[in-house]
Amino acid sequence: MPVPSSRQRPFVVDGAQYANWSRRIFEEMRAGGVDAVHATVGYHENFRETVDLLVAWNRRLADHADLIVKARTVADIEAARASGRTAILFGMQNPSPIEADLGLLEVLHDAGLTFLQLTYNNQSLLGAGWQEYEDGGITRMGREVIAEMNRLAMVIDMSHAGERTAIEAIERSARPVTVSHANPRWWRDTPRNVSDRVIDALAAHDGLLGLSLYPHHLAGGSACTLAEFAAMAARLAERIGPDRIGIGSDLCQDQPDSAVAWMRDGRWTFQTAANPNGPPVFPAQPAWFRSNADFPGIAAGLAATGFAPAEVEGIMGENWMAFLRRALAPG
Repeated sequence: MPVPSSRQRPFVVDGAQYANWSRRIFEEMRAGGVDAVHATVGYHENFRETVDLLVAWNRRLADHADLIVKARTVADIEAARASGRTAILFGMQNPSPIEADLGLLEVLHDAGLTFLQLTYNNQSLLGAGWQEYEDGGITRMGREVIAEMNRLAMVIDMSHAGERTAIEAIERSARPVTVSHANPRWWRDTPRNVSDRVIDALAAHDGLLGLSLYPHHLAGGSACTLAEFAAMAARLAERIGPDRIGIGSDLCQDQPDSAVAWMRDGRWTFQTAANPNGPPVFPAQPAWFRSNADFPGIAAGLAATGFAPAEVEGIMGENWMAFLRRALAPG
């Protein structure tokens, strides 16, 4: 069934993807009616390496200019949809590219970086990741980075953070904060998902939780059904309201398994090489979400579990748009 024209439908936004980008994936974004995607540029790269990744993205945008366009503002997203293209917002899942230099944040923002995670699993110069033994919260540099990101109108993302670090960032930021890709911990009990304390802090400070479709974050893993996912979203909406919920699929479509080792271990450990069970691999996606073309099915699943049409529209993208209007507002 063809996707209705942009004038006939609400926005569809994905708050997190790290695909092995190709024209086929961009065509699937258009087939699925996806208007904007927060695309992970990199993980553990330093400043120079991140610049190289941004150069590669600029080339990719030029090569596929009929399908995708770079965006940094809500107006850019709206213009992209009006032109029949998908807006791409750049993000980093680790603050490594700013190194120990606060000034590099503005340089990267000027180059198009819109989202930045303050941690990725480990302790960074800004705060603690969820895998650390101790969570000391936001650091002195972390406070400076939050203030600078607020000034620049960049999105603070607390996915992969420890609980104390996430809550302190949410409470300290003058702009709303997101956890762009995670699920409630009560649904799948892994510290990578978020506690009720983090969920409540997001709701209390105008933030947004992007629900993840990555199997390690789903109850039942790859076997999780759409009905189970939608029921989780409904229970979460009872706690914080449906307007605080979006989709952050964490789709890693077509990535080679070797990317998992880089995501988890970077250059800080030799653990993967010494793993007796062999290198890690990507889990299989659930059958109902394997590409961007499957987004209409999620909307149908949410409707089937009892969400009203306006609530479905919100979760599928309008809530992200409202969040971005707050988080990216100038001044």
